Amino acid sequence: MRFTTEQRLDYGVLEREFTLGEIPGILWTPASASAPVPLILLGHPPLGLRKMYPRLVARARHAAAYGFAAATIELPGSGDRPRWAAAEQARADLRRALEAGEPISAEIIDALILPLVDKAVPESQAALDALLSLPEIGGPIGYSGGVISVGIRLAVVEPRIVAAGFFAGSFVPRAMFEEARQVTIPLHVLLQWDDEGNDRQAALDLFDAFGSKEKTLHANMGGHTGVPQFAGQDAAGFFARHLR
Repeated sequence: MRFTTEQRLDYGVLEREFTLGEIPGILWTPASASAPVPLILLGHPPLGLRKMYPRLVARARHAAAYGFAAATIELPGSGDRPRWAAAEQARADLRRALEAGEPISAEIIDALILPLVDKAVPESQAALDALLSLPEIGGPIGYSGGVISVGIRLAVVEPRIVAAGFFAGSFVPRAMFEEARQVTIPLHVLLQWDDEGNDRQAALDLFDAFGSKEKTLHANMGGHTGVPQFAGQDAAGFFARHLR
């Protein structure tokens, strides 16, 4: 891990950009922390870190207010990272189906999501290795947001993650439902009831499939981008309970 920039934000947050090999990322830590702090790994959709930055830094400030560090890395094939042909084809197929008003087939969803999960999860684990080697990061670790299938896989294979907050707002391959049954950590799941790009019943079925004994579904009226501000505060409270 190599830090490339450093700046102090308001509310006592230190922001440092880094690279992990060729993967860019950002780490936010409470500037006043005197001991190693827990970490929340922030997921995001494949729109690029620069486009997602305003939302990510807002979530990082929530984390810092509770004394937690937050970090994120660029997803494979997003931002300035190299594209790969299969993902580009899947995105093109998705756009064509949406523009034609056609249902999104299981084949398109599988091609769009499953290779991303296979690539993103090992990179996230490598990022955790590097972040936990820093003296200011001590764990435990939470995972928050992003492509829900990436979060599901991480919750299954990464024992260092002890709690997760998911946003039920992305396509989910049917194969991920079986993995969801293997998830046992505490979950906080956010659902926008009128999300125009999300199958509500599929989201409810996925929530039902999670094997966690502690799982909470927070459903709010509104579309995909209409998440109320208090929803972020609720998620921060969830992590405060499980990471302290």
